[in-house]
Amino acid sequence: MTRRTMIEAIRDAMDVSMERNDDVVVFGEDVGFFGGVFRCTAGLQKKYGPSRCFDTPISEAGIVGAAIGMAGYGLRPCVEIQFADYVYPAYDQIVSEAARIRYRSNGQFTASMVVRMPTGGGIFGGQTHSQSPEALFTHVAGLKTVVPSNPHDAKGLLIAAIEDDDPVIFLEPKRLYNGPFDGYHDRPVKPWSSSDLGEVPDGHYTVPLGKANVVREGKAVTMLSYGTMVHVSLAAAEAAGVDAEIIDLRTLVPLDLETIKQSVLKTGRCVVVHEATLTSGFGAELAALVQDECFFHLEAPVRRVAGWDTPYPHAQEWDYFPGPDRIARALQEVLEV
Repeated sequence: MTRRTMIEAIRDAMDVSMERNDDVVVFGEDVGFFGGVFRCTAGLQKKYGPSRCFDTPISEAGIVGAAIGMAGYGLRPCVEIQFADYVYPAYDQIVSEAARIRYRSNGQFTASMVVRMPTGGGIFGGQTHSQSPEALFTHVAGLKTVVPSNPHDAKGLLIAAIEDDDPVIFLEPKRLYNGPFDGYHDRPVKPWSSSDLGEVPDGHYTVPLGKANVVREGKAVTMLSYGTMVHVSLAAAEAAGVDAEIIDLRTLVPLDLETIKQSVLKTGRCVVVHEATLTSGFGAELAALVQDECFFHLEAPVRRVAGWDTPYPHAQEWDYFPGPDRIARALQEVLEV
């Protein structure tokens, strides 16, 4: 076991995968010589050479399109989109080609590829470096969508994604790249510790896609979250003194509905927390599923706590985020019903 930041864990996942399988290739803007804007790929080109880790032109459609072709030919590309906000020029390639190639070819071809993207805010990156577009991918049949919340899961999930035979959208909360955050903007980021699952196994291991993690057991209310908001939900439950059961979804598609059901059937209440805008966010799908599956066991309406329905507000970033205080109010409201 080695203590690693999420950046180091993600880098290690690619390193392990490239060492085990010569078909794994890594490319994107500045990921080769420079090692990526967040240094997630630092040292990979030097170790594996420029034919397996290389820089590309500034063309997201070209990056993803090339990856689809390589995957169809038998390689396993793991490509980086420098910020999730930049993925839109490649969206047609992802939706129309990568997600559909297995079905269109009747199983003759698959898109065994991963698209890595830093996602979310917390670095004062403004509107073009801070979006959380996960719902744009969870809506598309044929894609898998992953959002880790800690280094241990980031490494295991990324290795599993690279080894998967279908396209995986791998969203990396950049607010967690160098350590967890307790949700208050006036407190410093603390270093990873063993209690934050910062201990990462060396070598090869996987975290199964489609399996959630109960990070805090409780009986009063179920909290569903992923990525950065897992840590903020933990802070909110502690601040409110609520016996909340907090589930880190880890994989949005496929979704571990069974773990969600077991928890909500026990608690009878549910609060969903995510950083993206409220309307048509993934929280709406979660709320609908809980309503469908657990209706007769619910003691209160399902509540969602999310970002505002506005373009990302640079100057009001920390008000836009669901913080512990806003989440704590939602917890109290469902408990008072």
